[in-house]
Parts: sequence; C-alpha cells; structure tokens
Amino acid sequence: MIVLGIETSCDETSVSLVEGGCNVISNVVASQIDLHRHYGGVVPEIASRAHLEAMIPVLREATSEFGGEKPDAIAVTVGPGLVGSLAVGVSFAKGLSWSWKLPMVGVNHVEAHTYAPMLEGKLPPFPFLALVVSGGHTLLALIPSVGRMEIVGETQDDALGEAFDKVSIYLGTGYPGGPVIDALSREGNPAKVRFPRPMKGSGNYNFSFSGLKTAVIRYVEKASSRDELPGNADIAASFQEAALEVVVEKTVHAAAELGIGHVVAAGGVACNKRLRDWLEERCGGEGIEVIFPSPQYCTDNAAMVAGLGFLLLEKGITTGLGVDVFPGLKPGEPVPS
Repeated sequence: MIVLGIETSCDETSVSLVEGGCNVISNVVASQIDLHRHYGGVVPEIASRAHLEAMIPVLREATSEFGGEKPDAIAVTVGPGLVGSLAVGVSFAKGLSWSWKLPMVGVNHVEAHTYAPMLEGKLPPFPFLALVVSGGHTLLALIPSVGRMEIVGETQDDALGEAFDKVSIYLGTGYPGGPVIDALSREGNPAKVRFPRPMKGSGNYNFSFSGLKTAVIRYVEKASSRDELPGNADIAASFQEAALEVVVEKTVHAAAELGIGHVVAAGGVACNKRLRDWLEERCGGEGIEVIFPSPQYCTDNAAMVAGLGFLLLEKGITTGLGVDVFPGLKPGEPVPS
C-alpha cells in the first residue's frame, strides 16, 4: 500500500509518498523559516498563506517520479497545530480523497513523531517509551500499541524548543534557536554557569523550562552590570546543559522504572548533538536501547504522517470527508471521527 502523507501543522508544507509504512518514495518539505525569522517566531497568518502557495508545487514535486499513478490512500495531520495551517492541509487532503476516490485517515501530529523510526526500519517492539521534544511539545509517553499513547510526563509551561528559541533571541544569536544553541554550545564551556535544573527532583516525569529561561535572563543582566558577562557560547552551553540534564535523567529513570527497554527520541530538538550523545551514553549504561530518527525525520515531515497512517489503515481506521481540524488535539488523544 502506498500512502500519500500531508503535513501542515505549523510552518512546514510537506508531502510524502511512503510504501508499506517504511519505504519512503519521496518526502518534500517546504520550510518557512526565512518568512518568520524576522518576527522571532511563527506568525500564524503568514504560515497559513504560505501553505496555500506551497501546497500544489510541493505535491507535484513529491509525485513527479511516481509516473502519474495515484496512491492507495491519504494520511493527513489534523492536529495539534495552528488552526489555519491545519485547515490548508486537511482541506487539500479532502479534495484529493474525493477526486481520487481514496480512503483517508487523520493523524495526530505528536503521535506521528514517535513512529518516525519505522521510516528507516528502526521502530522498536511494543511497548516502548517515546521522548518527544520540539518547539511545541516536550513529553514522555508510553506507546503500548498502534493508535495508543499514554502520557507519562509533559512540560508544565514552555516546550524545550520554545525555550531554546527564547534564549537564543534574547542573546541576539537568531531564530530558530535550536540549531543555533546546538552549534554555539559546542564552542562553549557547559560548566561556566551553574543554571538551575528545573523539576529534576520533582518525583515525577514532568518538565518546566520557563524558570530556566528566566534564570538565563537574570544572570545576563547581573553579569552585565558587573562587567563579568562571559561569551554567548559559554552561556548557551551552560543553558543547554541544564535543560538537557533534566530531560536525559527523567527519560532514563522513566524507562528504568517502567521496565521499558527501548526509547524513541523524536521531534526537532532530537537533532541536538549533545542530547543524542548524552542520552545514548546514559541509556546504554542502563541497558536501554535509544533510537533516534535521522534529522530529516525528526523535524516536521509528511513521511512520518504517511507511515503512521499506513498502520492505522491496516487496522481498518479511516476518517470521513466531514473530519474537522483539531488545533488543540492532545498528545495521545484519538482523532475524532
């Protein structure tokens, strides 16, 4: 079965063709980073208009080597995300489903991230633990079977990627902050500033990054007033070390206490080199296998949507043309029919 996936939850317009849930025929992503960089974040109205402009060219590119044949089904992200962005993708999917007379299935965007490893033949056996870290989400979830996602812990305020963005913008090092902080930290001393490790000893698996962001701002203000401010690389490395220490430790403890031997780390922040190295080291020391998708499948993409869509369709799950968009769809919440 060849599934055409459509992803427009935020600021990437993506269309993909995936065969059998794992053979990626094409995966085209049109990024809007340059459009939003000036504003220091995604502007919803600009994002939805850019999706409208990009959708047909992206579809044509994704299907250009498919010989003009129709896929067997369509999978589309219906939430969570920006309502205008989601509406573009879902409306487009409905049109294709109706005109091509193909079954369609709505996909939870966050859940799709946890299935990204299957695109490279690396999906672990059920149950596994998923760490999803991105600009919009930071959570730990138990994945017991296809279509089920049980939240173990989640951020109480900012997502990790959002905190990276805010700190990077404050330091004047640019947007998006994730890649900037990652690269800058490699040049800095992570022990230069001892920032707090929020909720590390909370006794649960929840996260909080808003206070850490504030701690960075207050440190910079005080150090500047005393003319003792270190370079941005040291500040970035120290901030990153504090944030990732909590994420890594809570992930390892959750897997160990739940008796789970496999962890999938996904989402845009899962591209971070320090996170990958640190999580592999700590999980390896506990006999836990950690699996990272390739960077192209960590960030938002339609291939992961098509992959999960394939598994849902195999279970006989489809979505009618009357399906709405669900910007507030919770991680693990089934797509309303």
